[in-house]
Amino acid sequence: MIAQTTQVDDIRLVALPSAVNCAEMFVRFTLAEWSLRPLVTEATRITRHLVHASVVGARTAAPRFLTVRLRLHGDALVIELDDDLPGEPPELPGAQINAVTLPGERRNIWSELPLPTGMSAAAVPLPQRLPARTPQQQPEYPPEQTRMDADSQILQRVLYGLNRGER
Repeated sequence: MIAQTTQVDDIRLVALPSAVNCAEMFVRFTLAEWSLRPLVTEATRITRHLVHASVVGARTAAPRFLTVRLRLHGDALVIELDDDLPGEPPELPGAQINAVTLPGERRNIWSELPLPTGMSAAAVPLPQRLPARTPQQQPEYPPEQTRMDADSQILQRVLYGLNRGER
């Protein structure tokens, strides 16, 4: 059987220190959506290390972009980072990290984590969207509680994550 990618998600970030926390939130959210919570700790450790190493090599006068990608491939979760830094991948004890140079002086760094025992990429359920609510189904909020829409909640989480890196 040929192992193929069954699910993929990525995020493009500016290579600034705040990218480390944004990448961590992305990994946590994606793995929760894919029902792979047992891999969150190790996946965030590897992602933080890769993104931090890429950001440290960046010039803040001319910030560049990097892409963090999660893929389910065969019986593994593949964590990838695309950036435009030359050189070898950063080493991390306990993790196998590989790199390949891409056209346009870019590189792809990746690490694989085995999926939990007995699970393959094809067995990981796709995220399900909830049906859209009609105006009659909207929850009522008490007058003393301000209603927050989803965009405000997302922005609060992003700001919280960005501020964590400044401590």
